[in-house]
Formats: sequence, C-alpha cells, structure tokens
Amino acid sequence: MSFTGGARIPQTPTLPQGETVASYGTYLEAQKAVDHLSDHQFPVQMVTIVGTDLRMVERVTGRLTYARVAMGGFGSGAWFGVFIGLLFLLSGGSSGILFAAVLFGGAAGLLLAVLVYATSRGRRDFTSQSQIVAAQYAVLCRAERAHEARQMLREVGGVRVGAATPVPPAAPMGARPSDPTGAYGQPAAPGRPGQPPAGPGQPPAQPRYGQLAPQPPAEPRYGQLAPQPPAAPPAGPETPGAEKQD
Repeated sequence: MSFTGGARIPQTPTLPQGETVASYGTYLEAQKAVDHLSDHQFPVQMVTIVGTDLRMVERVTGRLTYARVAMGGFGSGAWFGVFIGLLFLLSGGSSGILFAAVLFGGAAGLLLAVLVYATSRGRRDFTSQSQIVAAQYAVLCRAERAHEARQMLREVGGVRVGAATPVPPAAPMGARPSDPTGAYGQPAAPGRPGQPPAGPGQPPAQPRYGQLAPQPPAEPRYGQLAPQPPAAPPAGPETPGAEKQD
C-alpha cells in the first residue's frame, strides 16, 4: 500500500544515492532496521533498501498428479460459478441458480484443467513457487543524515561506515591487459608479449586484432619515378704487389 506525500520515485530506472549505513543478510532484518528508524522519528524517505547479488529461487512444493490437477481445476471453476450465480441472484433469481452455477463452473474448471495437464504429456509433474532473493540487503541513507542514522541503528546492529561500493570504470575499447600498447589501433612491438622475436628464416608473427598489419610498398603512379635500387659501391684500387695465381 502506498500513501501520497512520500518521497518521489523516479520514473526511469535510477541507481540509489546515499551512504551505506547498515547491511543485513535477510530482508526482514533490513525491514526491522528501517522500522526502528521510523519509530525514532527519523525521516525514512531518505532511506533506501538495496538488495545485491540477486538470484531466482524456485522452491518445489509437491508432486503434480491428475487428482491434484482435478481438485485445483474444480476449485477455481467453482469460484467463478459463485460470481456468476451471485449476478443472477441479484437480478431476481432463486438460490437454486447459485447452486447450479457453482456446480457447472466447478465441472467446467475440472475438465479444462485435466485436458491442459494431459496435453503437457508429463513435462512438468511438480508444483513450485518462484522468488527473487538477494544475498545481502544494504540500508542506504542520504549523506546529510547518514551519521544520525548510524547512531540510531547501533541498537539493531549491522552498522557499516563508508559510502556504497563504486562501480569501476569500463576499460577502453580494444585495450587488453597483456597489450603493451594499451590503445586501440596502435602498432605493437615485434612479436607477441612473452614470446621471443622471430628469428631469421621464420615468418613474422601475425598482427592481433586492433593492430596495424604491415602494408606492401605502394605502386608508383603515372608520372612518378619508380624507386631505384641502391647503386653498388665503386671498386677500390688494386693492392700493389698482388698477383693472380694460376
């Protein structure tokens, strides 16, 4: 149940603001802590309960059989028949119409439930209930009244000092812990980290994702001089006294 005049709830999903004043293992303990603050005239509209490490828990309640399906279908159909019978009774009908509507509704609900269970072919022969459960519940309060809330909650326990755990910033795109450059699109050093460079006669290592591959030299365009090979060094003067051997 909600009442007017309380704190305004954001229309879009928004992270809670404030400091963590206490932490508990169950929701009942967190609810007891907030109720303790309310009993001491604390402005509880500054308080937020945050559940962390959410898990979906499905508890199996029993085995599903034809008898159980039939009883459940008859009960739901009978309640619908009561509603229809009351409408006829208020419009001037007799009490017999109410009894007939209950029987007819129960029979229709029983038949429909059995048919639906038969078409499932035993794929789900059990009943269960699902819940969303958190591993820990933190009580947050705005910074201007956080110290006062901690003082009041010392009687309940679970008091914590410090702000909420900040979310670490996301790593830049393309950066890897083992990348020596640490930036996307920059050429890396020859070879891979932790590996020796390629020796003579071995093909060079393939570039990783995000690194520039070696490009072949561009062909000269029309009207440009092609690159010339380096000229050979001139031969030096022959050493005097050197003679050819036969």
